[in-house]
Amino acid sequence: MHPILFKIHIPEFLQGFMPETITVYSYGFLIMVGAIIAMTYTAIQAKRRLNVSFDTSQTLFLIIFIGAFLGGKIFYFFENPSYFSEHPEALWGSRGFVFYGSLVVSVSAILVFFKIKKLPILKMLDIIAVTTALVHIFGRMGCFMAGCCYGTPTNSDFGVVFRDPQSMARPLETHLHPTQLYSVLLLMIILVTLFILRNKQRFDGQLFLSYLMIYSVGRSIIEIYRGDLSRGFIIDNWLSHSQFISLIILIFSVFFYLKLNKKSTVRTVKL
Repeated sequence: MHPILFKIHIPEFLQGFMPETITVYSYGFLIMVGAIIAMTYTAIQAKRRLNVSFDTSQTLFLIIFIGAFLGGKIFYFFENPSYFSEHPEALWGSRGFVFYGSLVVSVSAILVFFKIKKLPILKMLDIIAVTTALVHIFGRMGCFMAGCCYGTPTNSDFGVVFRDPQSMARPLETHLHPTQLYSVLLLMIILVTLFILRNKQRFDGQLFLSYLMIYSVGRSIIEIYRGDLSRGFIIDNWLSHSQFISLIILIFSVFFYLKLNKKSTVRTVKL
C-alpha cells in the first residue's frame, strides 16, 4: 500500500557527508519493530523458564537474524538460479526472500548453537516458535505495505487495490486477494493457539511442532490465492515449491509430534 513510510530531509550542513534525504521503507521498519519485540520476548522467556543469560539470548537472536537472512536469500536464488547466477546484484539488491528458506537455515543454526551451549533444545524451540510467529506477523504486514507476496485478481469483497507505482504488486489498480493479510490472520491464530497450548503443554517441543503443522497447512491454502508466481511449481498449476516444502514439513512435524506425545503418555502412565 505504502512502500515508503517517510523520508527524512538532512540539513544542508550535513549533506556533504550524508545524502539529501534518508528513505525509511515500510517493510524494513516493520521488520525492525517485530525483531525488537521478538528479541525482548525471547530474552525474558529464556531467562524466566531456563535461566539463560541475556547475553546468550542476544547471541541466539543474532544467529536467528543472520540465518534467516541467508536462508531466505538462498531459497530465493533457487527460484531462478540461471538469472541470479548472471545477475547476482539482483539477488542481494532486491527485497526478495523465501520464508521457508529463512526457517530451515535459522533453525539448523539454532540447533547447532543449542548443542554447543548445552541448552535444552525442545524447551528453547518452544520459545522460538512464539518468537518466529511474532517476527513473521510484522514481516507480512511489511509485505502488505510493500506490495510483495500479493494475491491473484478477485471480485470478492476482500479484494484490495494497490496504486503506488513503487508497490511490487501487479497489476496495479486491480482488486487483488490480500494474501499478506491472510497470512497475518493465520499467524495471529497460531500465536493465540501457542499461548493457550503453553498452559496445557503435554511435552517439550509441542509448541514448536504445533506451529509448524498449523502454518504449513495454512500456507498451502493461502498459496492457492498467491499471484506472484515467480516461486515456480513442482507440478504446473497444481503444486508450488512452497506447497511442496509445506508438505514435507507437515509430514516430519506430525511424525515427531506423535512420537514425543507417545513418550509423554508412557512416562505419565509409569508415574
